[in-house]
Amino acid sequence: MPYLFTSESVSEGHPDKVADQISDAILDDFLRQDPAAKVACETLVTTGLVVVAGEVKSSAYVDVQTVARDVIRRIGYTKAEYKFEAESCGILSALHEQSPDINQGVVRQAPEEQGAGDQGMMFGYATNETDNYMPLALDVSHRLLQVLSEIRKEGKEMTYLRPDAKSQVTIRYSDDHRPEAIDTIVVSTQHDDFDDSEAAMLVKISEDIKSILIPRVKASLSADIQALFTDSITHHINPTGKFVIGGPHGDSGLTGRKIIVDTYGGKGAHGGGAFSGKDSSKVDRSAAYAARHIAKNLVAAGVADQVLVQVAYAIGVAKPVGLYVTTYNTTKAKNAAGQTLTDGEIAEKVNELFDLRPYAIVERFGLRNPIFGQTAAYGHMGRQPGTVTVKMKDGEEKTFETFTWEKLDYVDKIKAAFAL
Repeated sequence: MPYLFTSESVSEGHPDKVADQISDAILDDFLRQDPAAKVACETLVTTGLVVVAGEVKSSAYVDVQTVARDVIRRIGYTKAEYKFEAESCGILSALHEQSPDINQGVVRQAPEEQGAGDQGMMFGYATNETDNYMPLALDVSHRLLQVLSEIRKEGKEMTYLRPDAKSQVTIRYSDDHRPEAIDTIVVSTQHDDFDDSEAAMLVKISEDIKSILIPRVKASLSADIQALFTDSITHHINPTGKFVIGGPHGDSGLTGRKIIVDTYGGKGAHGGGAFSGKDSSKVDRSAAYAARHIAKNLVAAGVADQVLVQVAYAIGVAKPVGLYVTTYNTTKAKNAAGQTLTDGEIAEKVNELFDLRPYAIVERFGLRNPIFGQTAAYGHMGRQPGTVTVKMKDGEEKTFETFTWEKLDYVDKIKAAFAL
């Protein structure tokens, strides 16, 4: 019988995402000046306060206060009534030098033999149920908040919006795992106290979400996804009541506390390691991007309808200790005898096609470049590859590619390898 699956997202103004964005902005500023920088930067945000801590090995100097205030200002925390505001919040920095014990396991005389910055397992996932090969519930959840942020920053409609928000989408699937309809949409958005009556505020917000936000989101989707928006959707808009107190004043925020939002919304799997604030020597980040790239290209090439890839490392060792692939029994690829390939056979071919040593991953995706700020809200996966222009240490402006792990640049190689 049909079943339900749910994913959530949070906005750039959610306290955990504020922390992620500050951590990645600090990382980018180190990389802007020193592409070889080793950075592990954690951020805590709460009422009127930002605390930055972590380990760094770099020749660069980063003005943590300026970087953090720029992020907070861009997000939209610019009013004293928010109790967390870009110009007045306190900012404490406790960054210190990276342990030489860790560094000796990463740096090698031959760069290609660079060891993994930590042990652990990383996962990548892809499915053909959306155009960007992401799980549908998460994709729609992200889009709801991205468009809500656009509306807030345009300042023409829903002018009461504040930066903090959360969304959640429940999809009804058929027995053969195909999306049938959107069952439930939940949106909770921070807002001004714009009416003496709480009930009147909630009615206004609910009406605007249904008549302004959701139609804009729906219009941005493909026709087959639009068809899933039926009149029978259950909407929960600010279901707890008014949401005036929010952001870091309403809840403390920490780097790395939204790893499921950052990845696949609960579909597939997650190894447990966070991304933001970590340079690419930390395989928690770089190998997770590589695993997503593999899974996405496999699905796009037609190997299977959905794919999960796991890669695992030992700290200080370049070559992965393990590679695992599962297609959830959706494999389409066959061998010369016409038999469907096993997941083990697919993994063997993947191992031949992709170099998963940390140095090779970094080189393939340009992960020494200052490109991580854009990843820290609305997901690290499923984003459109683009470019960012950055002023470097010497004042020269350079343009770098972003979301390179989302490229479908291995499809032809995969088709040739699997005879598709």
